[in-house]
Amino acid sequence: MAMRSGSRKVNTVLTAWICLILGAGIALTSSASDFTLATAAPLALAGAVLLMFGLSMDEDDDADPDSVADWEPDSSKMPDAGRVMFRVDTTLDPPIRTSILCGRCGKVDWVKGRKPKSHTCSECYTLLWESEEE
Repeated sequence: MAMRSGSRKVNTVLTAWICLILGAGIALTSSASDFTLATAAPLALAGAVLLMFGLSMDEDDDADPDSVADWEPDSSKMPDAGRVMFRVDTTLDPPIRTSILCGRCGKVDWVKGRKPKSHTCSECYTLLWESEEE
């Protein structure tokens, strides 16, 4: 999971502060001209509005752990790019599981733990990758 559900609120508030700082910085460091006022004023006003909006946002609850644990990638074939394509997804939270999607036949295999050093598709018996010991 790349983003947490509460990050929209944090991102909005951070963006608001950046707009406010940029607007104030442009207004205070440049000579007072129509162009600087036309740039700084809307930027600072947008920052103030975003700050009010961001602070009033509700924090969303985290995703349902059962639905996250039951997630599975779509079984679909991948285009041939001169070699076998595959997709590997590993869970971050225990139990650590890895799904491996074979691009040739679209079969999804599950492995306990992290990505293995090599894997052969259980459907079409194609060697997807093989890593040598480092």
